[in-house]
Amino acid sequence: MSSKRNTTALDSTSKAIIEQLQLDGRRSYAEIGKAVGLSEAAVRQRVQKLTDAGVMQIVAVTDPMRLGFSRQAMLGIRVSGDTRVVADQLAEMPEISYVVLSAGSFDIMVEVVCEDDDALIEVLNEKIRALGGVASTETFVYLQLKKQKYDWGTR
Repeated sequence: MSSKRNTTALDSTSKAIIEQLQLDGRRSYAEIGKAVGLSEAAVRQRVQKLTDAGVMQIVAVTDPMRLGFSRQAMLGIRVSGDTRVVADQLAEMPEISYVVLSAGSFDIMVEVVCEDDDALIEVLNEKIRALGGVASTETFVYLQLKKQKYDWGTR
């Protein structure tokens, strides 16, 4: 992920391809081509350009609970010093799936996915709180995930 807000100008066809993939990431290039008015080869080429440019990625979205990760939490982190340095270190941790610099009560928000509460405590104490610059943390444990969508489309 880029730390700068670079935007790539997308034409309506590229936007339509993205929207098709957001609805079903396994949709064939031939099917997408029919929907957007391009050949299969042209869709394949555009998808490659979009992924190479970092505009999108095509991944399997899983249910952590079904994979044995029974503890998820959002952590608010207050930092003394350069928040970008701490955020970069947090982004390297495999247990952390989401890192964002924020304004407000917390300097950084991270999402942690762990096997259980013991693993969460270990990540908190031995990894996150051990980082230089981490002044304090607050943990928001997920009790139940009600909605997780990635189909907001393009504008």
